[in-house]
Amino acid sequence: MHQNKALTVCPVCSHGMTITKLSCANCKTTIEGNFMFSKFNYLDEEKLYFIEIFVKNRGNIKLIEKELNLSYPTVKKMLDETISALGYNVSAEAETNVSEVLDLVKSGDLSVAAALEKIKK
Repeated sequence: MHQNKALTVCPVCSHGMTITKLSCANCKTTIEGNFMFSKFNYLDEEKLYFIEIFVKNRGNIKLIEKELNLSYPTVKKMLDETISALGYNVSAEAETNVSEVLDLVKSGDLSVAAALEKIKK
């Protein structure tokens, strides 16, 4: 049975949609009322896929880089965009993960001097 993604925005007037009816495909039970969407319903397919890969790899940026064949900065940018899309603020002064900085130095993506500056902040 083909299922479409729930529309969260009206295609006619662009206002938010609500879920008013749920039904069971197996026993045909139907429940009517007003139901909430999850924050994840508002994400586009690319961000949902990123979250899936992120969880699958337990947040290990190196593994995510390999699986998606992307650079560290691109993965971090995607993570920040996903966090923002979920309605959270992404601080430019986020805590520096020393092991991530050292990984960048090891891979040649960051100089030792730049790494020291990043860690000092």
